[in-house]
Amino acid sequence: MKKIGLVVFVFVATLANAQVTQQNMQPQISVSGEGKISVVPDRADITVGIENIGADAAEVKKKNDATVDAVIKYLKSIKLPAEDYQTQRVSLNRNYDYTKKKYSFVATQTIVIRLKDITKYDAMMIGLVDAGINSIQGIEFKTSKQAEYESEARVKAVAQAKLKANDYAGALNQKVGKAIVVTDNTQTYYPRMMSAMKIESDSAAGAQRETLAIGEINVTANVSISFELN
Repeated sequence: MKKIGLVVFVFVATLANAQVTQQNMQPQISVSGEGKISVVPDRADITVGIENIGADAAEVKKKNDATVDAVIKYLKSIKLPAEDYQTQRVSLNRNYDYTKKKYSFVATQTIVIRLKDITKYDAMMIGLVDAGINSIQGIEFKTSKQAEYESEARVKAVAQAKLKANDYAGALNQKVGKAIVVTDNTQTYYPRMMSAMKIESDSAAGAQRETLAIGEINVTANVSISFELN
């Protein structure tokens, strides 16, 4: 009997504590906000490719290596810092042509180049084509003031979240109190142009011209905030 009584007492005490906690719980409102800053990019990460095909693996690799060497020497000649270009992928594959019933080998290498002065894009691409690249596989536009714009976007995101909270609270004839929980939901995204276009050997001929539509990029911040309601 004593054991049963103890169990009943514990249950009643727990239930009473839960009711007190519920009664003392501060009313809350949870909202989200987004801040967006639109800027003109001033730099870009460009992915270029070198590809050679042939019947002999060693010869194909040798040709590819020679082109890569020429590309690196060109990048050095325009004083591009070594940390601003990097090999991304290297491959040597054997393919079988069922029509011709013979094998061929494909050697490829891709290099990512960080261009910190986007006005030099056209001149640099002409030089790279002359050095031997035969594809442009993509370009990511960026800004040198990323951290500064991210900070501005976060402030705007919080302001939007608080505005929402005030709208809802006003409709309830209540007021927004202090923030209880703040959650950063931001995901960094860089717009990427996927061209993967092949370059003909004479594509660099003629006068220099503008071939890049820079446009704008958006730096965004997303936040969720729970406020007290008074």
